[in-house]
Amino acid sequence: MTSVKGKFKARILDATSMQRALNRIAHQILEHNPNVDELALIGIHNRGVPLAQRLAVIIRGIEGKGVSTGALDIALSPDDPATLPAHPVVQNIEIPFNIDGKTIILVDDVLHTGRTIRAAIDALIEFGQPRAIQLAVLIDRGHRELPIHADYVGKNVPTASNEHVHVLLKETDHDEQVLITEN
Repeated sequence: MTSVKGKFKARILDATSMQRALNRIAHQILEHNPNVDELALIGIHNRGVPLAQRLAVIIRGIEGKGVSTGALDIALSPDDPATLPAHPVVQNIEIPFNIDGKTIILVDDVLHTGRTIRAAIDALIEFGQPRAIQLAVLIDRGHRELPIHADYVGKNVPTASNEHVHVLLKETDHDEQVLITEN
């Protein structure tokens, strides 16, 4: 397991709960976007990418059709909010398809201030002209600094400012759970 900094406070999702949340998000995405051919999922590094890939697999299982996936790498240090840059920077874009006219679902693990999402939206708009951009997150922890909200949320978890949400995935951490720690 990846080392998690801070004092353990709570486990808010286990592997089974995470899978249920992703299944629910996938169904909600399809309810709002019935034409899979016009849909694409773009994960935000690090943990948004495997979450987007998992959602694509679930959607393929439901619809029998694949959904394009891509990735954005935003320069942030989520382990220490005090070191977050005022203006996150997109370091890398891995989108091997045309986004023009598509509905793009940005996928991230935790929605916090909204700055990462803002940088991702800016990058997408510079990259092409999507028909719409929607947001799916596993955890919405609050504390927004920008007027950004998620269209699809696995779990809302109100947190204190001294708490941290850690999403652990088998692809990145060899573990599968969501924890809250405090300083």
